[in-house]
Amino acid sequence: MNTQAIVNGTVFDGENLLTDRVLILEGTRVSAIVQPDEVPPGASLFDLDGGILLPGFIDLQVNGGGGLLFNHAPTVETVRCIGEVHRRFGTTGYMPTLISDDYAVMREAVAAVEQAIEAGVPGVLGIHLEGPFLNPERRGIHNANKICTVDEEGIEILSSLRRGRTVVTLAPEIAGESTIRRLVDAGVVVCAGHTAADYQQTRAALDAGVSGFTHLYNAMTPLRSREPGVVGAALEDESSWFGIIADGYHCHPAAFKAAVRAKQPGGAVLVTDAVATVGATGDSFEFGDQVIRQVDGRCTNEDGILAGSHLDMLTAVNNAARFADIDWLEAVRMASLYPARALGLQEELGLIRPGSRASLVALDSQRQIAATWIDGDRRDL
Repeated sequence: MNTQAIVNGTVFDGENLLTDRVLILEGTRVSAIVQPDEVPPGASLFDLDGGILLPGFIDLQVNGGGGLLFNHAPTVETVRCIGEVHRRFGTTGYMPTLISDDYAVMREAVAAVEQAIEAGVPGVLGIHLEGPFLNPERRGIHNANKICTVDEEGIEILSSLRRGRTVVTLAPEIAGESTIRRLVDAGVVVCAGHTAADYQQTRAALDAGVSGFTHLYNAMTPLRSREPGVVGAALEDESSWFGIIADGYHCHPAAFKAAVRAKQPGGAVLVTDAVATVGATGDSFEFGDQVIRQVDGRCTNEDGILAGSHLDMLTAVNNAARFADIDWLEAVRMASLYPARALGLQEELGLIRPGSRASLVALDSQRQIAATWIDGDRRDL
């Protein structure tokens, strides 16, 4: 079994900073955290050179990258390529995200993720199906012709992945509480999003099993003094989490700060909502019959409607620390430990502990990506 020793730097284990320590990897797992004079003979060394080692970032909402969009070609190769692009920015675990589409395309996407996991494609943790059971009034960039009401076939597709995790975004007032309960009972992580639900409907959805909210503030009813809406319920609730996009476009930095400060620790999760332009040479792509353009990091259609983001996870971490005026390591948790908890994978990912999966990111002294590990396999940048 291949033994690796990561030396000469600081280890952030997800909770504490460890100095003058060496991380030992055995195969795909973390084996031990030892003193510098306890490195096993024959171990291959990686020198942090004064940098910092972190738990790898986990992105629960990534639509594309490298010029590819998951909806365009829901194949194993697309899943693989998206992961390769985002790995360059520290993402070692991700959920390929399908925007509302026909049932046939949804089945292809689920099958592609299933096959990718079986084939050991690095980093893929499951699938995020964003729609199609959404409220047309809050559809954003989603194609109105793809949005539909829930039926038995749809429920079957949403709960059909046999390997990995499934996250589903739905409008609770459209899908209904019984559908939410059935999906949760099937092991699906259900999020409210693209919804016109009021506060009472959202509370009922939380009681039925909704555990997350998709891209807080966007495509949902806002917080008002006499009608708290979805945003108010998301901020108030102590048992759920929300995804939030730290690009400065999906929400103002002040709104970002207010949300992070209002939520209980662990409840704010960074997502990129990244589209095809991330890691690509071009600044535009087609989505259905629309052309999406990226200008100064803002992705919109010709009507100016936001269409995902041009965000990567390392930038999201740095922005989150700055926007919310929080410790940088807390922003790291928002991109690692907290999404791992949202998926129920905190025993495997998000913390650096003996026995945890060796999915890590090393930053140099300037906080630039130096290397990543996914299940023990190292990639230098």
